[in-house]
Amino acid sequence: MAENKDFFDQVYQVARLIPKGRVTSYGAIAKYLGAAKSSRIVGYAMNSSFSLKNVPAHRVVNRNGLLTGKMHFENPDKMQQLLEAEGIKVKDDKIQDFKSVFWDPMIELL
Repeated sequence: MAENKDFFDQVYQVARLIPKGRVTSYGAIAKYLGAAKSSRIVGYAMNSSFSLKNVPAHRVVNRNGLLTGKMHFENPDKMQQLLEAEGIKVKDDKIQDFKSVFWDPMIELL
């Protein structure tokens, strides 16, 4: 479990760097952390982040821009509301203009 906790902490560190008005994917974070096949674990980390401060889990979506984590927020619309408050357009649980708001840690953090 300690190994997962350390990985979760690394995920949270990356998530905290996502700028307002931008999103990234579970897989992009996993790849950046050198664990490309661990996007599901990144998802588990996001689901466990709600008791922590300053982890913008709403900015992490699936590789297609879908709000797959929305059911883990206090209400199903909260993730979309938080994204829209940052200027991100969402329609039918999908980020609009996903490529233009996508933040890739492999590019942005090098």
